[in-house]
Amino acid sequence: MPAATEAVAVAGELHPPRAGVASLDNATGHKNMQQLIQLRWFAVVGQVATILVVHYGFGIRLPLEHMLQVLTCLALFNGVSLLRSRSPRRVTNGELFLALLVDVATLTAQLYLSGGATNPFVFLYLLQVILGAVLLKAWSTWTIVVVTSLCFAGLALFSRPLALPLDHDRGLWSPYVQGMLICFALNAALLVVFITRISRNLRARDARLADLRQRASEEEHIVRMGLLASGAAHELGTPLATLAVILGDWRRLPHFSSDPELLTEVAEMELQIQRCKSIVSGILLSAGEARGESSEETTVSTFLDELVEEWRSTRPVEEFDYENRFGRDLPMVSDSALKQMICNVLDNALEASPHWLRFEVAHDADALTLTVTDAGRGFLPAILKEFGKPYQSSKGRPGGGLGLFLVVNVARTLGGRVAVHNRPEGGAIVAITLPLAAIVLEEEDDDDEHEAAEAIGTADTLTDRNARP
Repeated sequence: MPAATEAVAVAGELHPPRAGVASLDNATGHKNMQQLIQLRWFAVVGQVATILVVHYGFGIRLPLEHMLQVLTCLALFNGVSLLRSRSPRRVTNGELFLALLVDVATLTAQLYLSGGATNPFVFLYLLQVILGAVLLKAWSTWTIVVVTSLCFAGLALFSRPLALPLDHDRGLWSPYVQGMLICFALNAALLVVFITRISRNLRARDARLADLRQRASEEEHIVRMGLLASGAAHELGTPLATLAVILGDWRRLPHFSSDPELLTEVAEMELQIQRCKSIVSGILLSAGEARGESSEETTVSTFLDELVEEWRSTRPVEEFDYENRFGRDLPMVSDSALKQMICNVLDNALEASPHWLRFEVAHDADALTLTVTDAGRGFLPAILKEFGKPYQSSKGRPGGGLGLFLVVNVARTLGGRVAVHNRPEGGAIVAITLPLAAIVLEEEDDDDEHEAAEAIGTADTLTDRNARP
């Protein structure tokens, strides 16, 4: 028996965002724009403080009125950018490029009013170039490089002189060296803070994109298995029907009808044949090819009670504890995929613990929680680590591990999640959490039969789509 562990493996997310690649890029663009907005507010406050310290502290005369006007324009542009960032519309490369050009323009204006190329803060251009290299496309970044270089050259030719002595021999006591030190420290600090944040946004986007690709690959795998299962179900239908007819004929033969023991065995074989036919019908129903059956309106508690009763009557379980704490019942449409998912979990638990099982149903806020507990050996650490991936099984047989893989993907399709962990006293717990919005019907008035029928038809369509393994 593996050592008990408190490690919890979770697959899927409750109410996950249905985001594609474009939505991921959109979210990342908004986050990057917010970083630029924060940086711009910092620049406004920092420039106000620097201007006041230089003008009044160092006694270096600056054109305060014009410089504050430039800062006012920058603050107004940042306010507009803040409003834009709250819009759900996609943030384009052109918008980020324009924002950096505005930053370069305001920096150039401030430097023009305060010494031009001789101002030690001229090296803040490097901050704009590096941000452009991280945020923008290649052509936009090179444009920023060209624009900042031209601005630097223009400041060297046309700018207001600054009464700042170039006494570099005084070391740190030189105002120019002090300004360069502050500029260097500011550049370094801002780059570390904001480039780290921007890189975190990009890494989060890449991780989410990798997750979407993995999910697409798993769904493709499931589709292939569904086609295989559907084909096998079609092929099994005829021999099962033939066996059912033969067993019916045997039951009427004198040799069998006169022997109670043989008659009991024939009845048991007929029961198992009916179970096989039911499984085949369930597979075809999940594949959207129902064999004369259709989804029926029911309630959550009724659906689960009937499922448990059917499962218990067809499995050799010795002790099975079932507790339904759902509370106020809600209408739903019987879902073969949901039924198959729960039966898969119960079958796996029964195989690990044939003597005792526990199945609990709970209703927490807007979610349905299904918990299966067994007293088996529990999950191996390697399986917990790779939980949710196919062919992760300790049974040592080909194709093992597909049961929980299908459970995870059905739950994820419904917007839910599956969590598993081992019990300290031995055994394992599998908890399935599903949003009620994905499985229940909106309550209808008794008189509104037409709208109820439309709701059931919509749920049938959703069931066919979600049930495809």
